[in-house]
Amino acid sequence: MTALQLVALVLTALGGAAVVLTPDPLRQTLVLGIYGLVLTFLFFTFQAPDVALSEIVVCTVGLPLIILAALRKIRRQDRGREQDGEE
Repeated sequence: MTALQLVALVLTALGGAAVVLTPDPLRQTLVLGIYGLVLTFLFFTFQAPDVALSEIVVCTVGLPLIILAALRKIRRQDRGREQDGEE
């Protein structure tokens, strides 16, 4: 195992812990996108460029966008419920 692979594994472990320990869903989504980049780096270091390219699309771009859209919809529904309760 090379030093670069070891660094990638350590960054992956730290990134996963950061995602789990981030309490705010919006910030957690941003940390998840960064974690996707770390995973991409890990796959490149282990000579899996096809998986790394898929990881860029799915975990760095696609998944955070889907989560942000879901959070937006949940907040809109919460605001609607609050307005209905006030009337």
